[in-house]
Amino acid sequence: MTKFAFKPLLRCLLLTTSIGISLSSTLVVAKTNTLENGEAVFGVLASEIALQRGEAGLAYSTYLELARQLNDPRLAQRAMEIAITAGSPDLALQAAQTWDSLADPSQTKPKEVLVTLLILNQRWSDAVKPAISLLNQQTAAQREITLQQIQMLISKANDESDALHAFYAIVSAVNPLPKDPGTLYTYAMSAEKSGHSEVMEKTLRTILRTNPNDANSLNALGYSLADRNTNLPEAFKLISKAHQLSPKDGFILDSLGWVNFRMGKNALALAQLQEAFNIKPEADIAAHIGEVLWTMKRPSEAEDIWRQGQKLDANNPTLMETLRRLKPDWSLDDQAAKGSWDGRFSVKVTGITDANNQGGSGGFTLTQDALTDVLEVRSPVGGSIAKITIKPGEASLERNGQITTAVDADTLLQNALGLPLPARGLSDWLRGQTRSGSNASVERNSNGQVSKISQDGWTLSYVWGNSSRLEKLSMTRSSNIGSIDIRLVFDNPNE
Repeated sequence: MTKFAFKPLLRCLLLTTSIGISLSSTLVVAKTNTLENGEAVFGVLASEIALQRGEAGLAYSTYLELARQLNDPRLAQRAMEIAITAGSPDLALQAAQTWDSLADPSQTKPKEVLVTLLILNQRWSDAVKPAISLLNQQTAAQREITLQQIQMLISKANDESDALHAFYAIVSAVNPLPKDPGTLYTYAMSAEKSGHSEVMEKTLRTILRTNPNDANSLNALGYSLADRNTNLPEAFKLISKAHQLSPKDGFILDSLGWVNFRMGKNALALAQLQEAFNIKPEADIAAHIGEVLWTMKRPSEAEDIWRQGQKLDANNPTLMETLRRLKPDWSLDDQAAKGSWDGRFSVKVTGITDANNQGGSGGFTLTQDALTDVLEVRSPVGGSIAKITIKPGEASLERNGQITTAVDADTLLQNALGLPLPARGLSDWLRGQTRSGSNASVERNSNGQVSKISQDGWTLSYVWGNSSRLEKLSMTRSSNIGSIDIRLVFDNPNE
């Protein structure tokens, strides 16, 4: 989560306490028995003076250390507030975890803030347990508000699938279920994403009993039945009603075309799906059009629309599943996530000002085995600079005999080299594939080889050799420090 988005999102969710405490109020934060300790008073005063001088990091560290020494949750709260004001979500989360651990279990405010910061830090699965604990302490009305606030942030998630899985786990623990139709609809979608189609269907029917003209619920239920090839007459009836209510909705028209395809009306389905794509060019609609064309023995047209879909979002689940199942000639075959790349890199940063200009070069070796990537970076003369091990949700940097860990591998590499090299998606990109977990677009050449990928702000351009091995990869992006240009040349590509 970037700093510019951190504060507005925080305000819109669970935080209702004011941020910022005056020096006098801070002094009474500590418990009476702790204030009898002169060192504690000195620490509080020193922290506030440091804060006034602009040394937020020192103030934060002192408050957090005092909180742990004195077991005082309010000192941890103050540390968290300092981190929030400074726009440091990682540090704010660390302080919030300490605040919650020290606070009385009956207090809900620390849990509200902790859930907020976990979500803002994209740690949706970690937010499940404290969210359930919070909801169990709230009234029914408070639970409705909390769930609506959590629901609002799903659209901000880096990985929507991860967010929906977490939302399903959270809402499933609530008894009775929420009454708000919007919350229930999102719960239904999260149930489907979590593999509980029966829960999704039951929830959507609950919504429709009280809101029979809810076009989104009609469409979602009808599409689910059609996609599972179940009860097609009812699916057609539900989607047709949704289409009557919203005749210009591209997603509903896509569902109508899909149910007609399931019922064997290929020509009608193709016309409806193409109209839907014109209204709403989306990757999943392109996947449906391609499958209809493929069934109609028109493979070249199918591949053309699938290519368009990949330009829109190569990580779209419907498109990916369609390509895996039908396996067009140009689609990459499924392969074990294992490989090794060795080569050289050069980096050039053209800054907004001359002072921002920088660059560097060296060698690298990347090995991948299942879900673990190991990236070794060498100096131009071959000496080891750093070794980064990347696992799902975790990265570690080994340098000069010391190991540092973080969630973000790119940050670790930036700290090691002082240069903005990407790390977390590199093994996928070197295969000519997109990294899962974020939107991406793919372009292919006339041979079906990937020629360009756009993802995570990077634009990747590929040069393939005669043996269909990757020879060169150019990576560019714009940032707040200027434009970044990276060149990779391979000695042993994916041996």
